[in-house]
Amino acid sequence: MPTEYPALTTEQKKELHEIAQRIVATGKGILAADESTGSIAKRLTSIGVENTEENRRFYRQLLFTADDRVNPCIGGVILFHETLYHKADSGALFTKVIKDKGAVVGIKVDKGVVPLAGTNGETTTQAFADFAKWRCVLKISDHTPSRLAIIENANVLARYASICQQNGIVPIVEPEVLPDGDHDLKRCQYVTEKVLAAVYKALSDHHVYLEGTLLKPNMVTPGHACTKKFAPEEVACATVTALRRTVPPAVTGITFLSGGQSEEEATVHLNAINKCPLVKPWTLTFSYGRALQASCLKAWSGKKENVKNAQEEYTKRALANSLACQGKYVSSGQGGAAAGESLFVSNHAY
Repeated sequence: MPTEYPALTTEQKKELHEIAQRIVATGKGILAADESTGSIAKRLTSIGVENTEENRRFYRQLLFTADDRVNPCIGGVILFHETLYHKADSGALFTKVIKDKGAVVGIKVDKGVVPLAGTNGETTTQAFADFAKWRCVLKISDHTPSRLAIIENANVLARYASICQQNGIVPIVEPEVLPDGDHDLKRCQYVTEKVLAAVYKALSDHHVYLEGTLLKPNMVTPGHACTKKFAPEEVACATVTALRRTVPPAVTGITFLSGGQSEEEATVHLNAINKCPLVKPWTLTFSYGRALQASCLKAWSGKKENVKNAQEEYTKRALANSLACQGKYVSSGQGGAAAGESLFVSNHAY
């Protein structure tokens, strides 16, 4: 007979649930500012900026100190380990700056992907704040993801989630099905359903308290190399259907990753998902990195005199996604400097 051990107390469960609710309160989502030192190097290099610790600090300060219009849009901010110890020019730790604006501080705790023995180039992951995030990735091809990769990654996520909750931290569970490949919408939906079903079986086996968790999945989209185009309403229906078949209603919120979509695509798809007529028992919102920052980064270009313009671009995307997670976004066709640019990176790692 299964036994829940170690069990969370009523008080622990209440605290976890309240933190999760704060992050995905109405109109709010997550700013994913957790790029590793290597990943942010690629972003900075793209605008001709050297990847120094000071430049990384300055850029993230730009994001965290945007004006108060952003406050109702951002419920949580995911940080990279280094950023936990950085301070704003005022001398305040970034964690305090974020909390003072009403958001919850989180941290990326996985150490990136590592090869999974016994598979054809597949991977798994290895291993302050009120919530944490752990990402596992699976790739669609003719022979992947294998059952072994699906099960192993599900168990990794479940072990991490259980450890988080025992320490009073809300786990964001991120099983990402990568957009690499030429598969169509139906194939992505099928694989996403299999992955999510395995994840929730593993979470149940590890006695994870679902009300004190958030899910960060991919949207169901065709592969980046797929020649057939699908309307936002088709993406929305496939995504919501996959979630309805696999994710228990007890889960507090679903915070989608952008998965290499352009800024505008990610917003339009999120809006379509929230307008989908199917019953949706969870809050459906965003946890975007590139899809909140691309135009901001381009506007900044490493120049202090561009800070205000860059913050304005970030604010525009935050406001747009705040509307989208309520199904209220109307595209004006006038995006930022990089709003329509594809953000796809093959085998994306951060």
